[in-house]
Amino acid sequence: MSMVSLPGLKELIESISRERNLPRLAVQSAIREALLKGYERYRRAQNLERKLFDEEYFDNFEVELDIDGEGFRVLSTKSIVESVDNSDHQISLEEVQQVAPEAQLGDSVVLDVTPDQGEFGRMAAMQTKQVLAQKLRDQQRQMVQEEFQDLEGTVLQARVLRFERQSVILAVASGFGQPEVEAELPKREQLPNDNYRANATFKVYLKKVSQGQQRGPQLLVSRADAGLVVYLFANEVPEIEDEVVRIVAVAREANPPSRYVGPRTKIAVDTLDRDVDPVGACIGARGSRIQVVVNELRGEKIDVIRWSPDPSTYIANALSPARVDEVRLMDPETRQTHVLVAEDQLSLAIGKEGQNVRLAARLTGWKIDIKDKAKYDYAGEDTKFAAARAKYQPEEDDLELKELEDENQEELEEEEYFQISDQD
Repeated sequence: MSMVSLPGLKELIESISRERNLPRLAVQSAIREALLKGYERYRRAQNLERKLFDEEYFDNFEVELDIDGEGFRVLSTKSIVESVDNSDHQISLEEVQQVAPEAQLGDSVVLDVTPDQGEFGRMAAMQTKQVLAQKLRDQQRQMVQEEFQDLEGTVLQARVLRFERQSVILAVASGFGQPEVEAELPKREQLPNDNYRANATFKVYLKKVSQGQQRGPQLLVSRADAGLVVYLFANEVPEIEDEVVRIVAVAREANPPSRYVGPRTKIAVDTLDRDVDPVGACIGARGSRIQVVVNELRGEKIDVIRWSPDPSTYIANALSPARVDEVRLMDPETRQTHVLVAEDQLSLAIGKEGQNVRLAARLTGWKIDIKDKAKYDYAGEDTKFAAARAKYQPEEDDLELKELEDENQEELEEEEYFQISDQD
């Protein structure tokens, strides 16, 4: 049997396997595929008989690697026929019976069809390098895809490698002992207070694992996603992990519209255990738990507030740290509300450049209109407010029915109030 020699084949497989963190069998498979492509191109270039090579023409060909002998052969599976129409796919019964008398029509045989070393050997070496590089890239992408697909929506530890335009390229590891993979942290997903110097480490939220052949990292990660805050609290507060305390809603403004305003998050928590203070559990003794989260987010302001099924209470809590005097649900259908505060609480309730009220609105799902209590037009607004209350609060007769409905809804309640509001 003839063989095309490939000096250094064994070392090539070893070194690619090491450098690319790919199993040896995957490298061998890529090399075989690359050599077969090289053989196809060689045959097309040598096509003196002007044969028609369609896409499936070479499907019955394969490459056999001889790793110890550092070479390869091209093999073809041919059908045994009476008379041959195409010598690439068929062989005559008469020819086969000379070496294998028991052969019959319709059987298949595998034959060595390796061309001579000369011209083909040179071409094979060139084509192999080119095709092999592509195949290895594809295999690596496939491995990243499979390894990280299930980790979407989780938090990974990352290390800064370099900068590309406005993006930071990070190295992330999916698990113990696994090789690192590159991930992209685009400008819009970065935090203004982060210092992305080389080798700095950060926790990042894995937003998306891309498929397909695009160049560059397949992993899109974020420091600005609300999911990162949820993870950090769940990691720091055992009551959240034990499901005694639950995070009901999150609103985060990691990149505020103005550079004079810092990043800020509001997080609403609740518990079904009367002996547990959910806000206190998240803040920790002397602020120890919340401080860990704040440090990881480089000083971001975080308000932990108590969720309430009563919209008025929930809205008042959401405007923390401002003190609210009264919440008037003006139109429950369009979820519009007037919040009355004392004059000295106005700027605190609105927040710097409107950030506090903006986050409270996103957290609660209500449109919040902050009003100075001293200047509020009670006479003008009371008629609307009375109509709204009549529409919002059920009649006494309906209350019993409402309680029954509520019992049936208890299991759904968990889902109904869960919302994460985020801003890029």
